[in-house]
Amino acid sequence: MQKTQRAAWVQKRLEELFPTVEIPLAHSNAYTLLIAVLLSAQCTDERVNKITPELFKNATSPEEMIKLTVEEIQNIIRPCGLSERKAKAIYQLSEILIKKYQGQVPASFEALEELPGVGHKTASVVMVQFFNVPAFPVDTHIHRLAKSWKLSSGKSVEQTEKDLKKYYSSDLWGKLHLQIIFFGRKHCSARQCDGKQCFLCKELKS
Repeated sequence: MQKTQRAAWVQKRLEELFPTVEIPLAHSNAYTLLIAVLLSAQCTDERVNKITPELFKNATSPEEMIKLTVEEIQNIIRPCGLSERKAKAIYQLSEILIKKYQGQVPASFEALEELPGVGHKTASVVMVQFFNVPAFPVDTHIHRLAKSWKLSSGKSVEQTEKDLKKYYSSDLWGKLHLQIIFFGRKHCSARQCDGKQCFLCKELKS
């Protein structure tokens, strides 16, 4: 099976399994989505969703967030891990949003990636899921599965992103990003499958 055929088969099967997808991180606006995605680094979405209600009860905007101290933010988000670093980033990026962007989250990859604690993946999630700007965020599930499905060399997440973008039109990127994540979590986790066990990996073996 050629790579273009493999890519088409993956998209077909994922569409059958997950015809509708919703952003797994609870949020109410661009700012709360940005904070939730930042918190999800090395932490599960499920745990983030248990933590953010308390945080967002206090602050759903940069102006409200900086009324809290870094220590107060850290105490709330501690179960997410890396709490000291994340709390500082949340406070600092909130200050920057107020000073440079009138308290609004900028709809720009460059501007987002300049914010403390915000890397390319986080910026990509916010851009595609909130602003509907084409982006293909690559997390560990996507990176692993793209390699297993022989759609990418898997040498780096950057290369995986470039490879996947070649096979799929930009209007599919946001949905596929979520579909692959959901598939990895439900059917093909790193512990469950070595690239030969789950049904989709078996279908793509040829």
